[in-house]
Amino acid sequence: MKKILILFTFTIISFSAFSQSTLFSFQYSMGFGAGNMKDYIKPASFRGFTIDYRNLVRENIGLGFDLGWNTFYDEMPDAVYQYKDITYAGKQWRYSNEFPILGAIDYYMTSMGDIFPYAGLGVGTMYSLQNTDMASYTFEKDAWHFALRPEIGVILDMGGGSGFNVCTKYYHGFKAGDLPSQGYFTINVGFVFVN
Repeated sequence: MKKILILFTFTIISFSAFSQSTLFSFQYSMGFGAGNMKDYIKPASFRGFTIDYRNLVRENIGLGFDLGWNTFYDEMPDAVYQYKDITYAGKQWRYSNEFPILGAIDYYMTSMGDIFPYAGLGVGTMYSLQNTDMASYTFEKDAWHFALRPEIGVILDMGGGSGFNVCTKYYHGFKAGDLPSQGYFTINVGFVFVN
């Protein structure tokens, strides 16, 4: 994985020499678990953010990276938890923190006035940290997943090199270590700055 990240970083730096402009975005992120994530924690997460950076290597193609964080939480009054060969039962507090680090490519479609629709794909890694707290016990699992992330969104040009961004992303981290695959959707809103 380290070699892939180094190669990706070198590629982004190389393409930046041919860049027409750059986009930098800060977004508030709301998360909704899917699959194994939803089985572990059902409620939506309203605690998250992403930072996106893109170099426009062509007029409608951007290469860059995504960094993000979403935390999911659930309080369960009476639940069963299996850890190794032992089964525990009782009140639980469950937490899952997801930290995606992805290389990304976006395709920006023809503008509709001041609205720029786009679609993208991210590839990289996602660090997952899950904690299950019961009474005085804490059970922790973590893993670095290989991750994929499709995205669709729109940018509303507000003039002066800034815009408003609305997008949805789906993060899928494949099984790794003690954790099964982890997946979640996000709805993101934020600001884009164009240089």
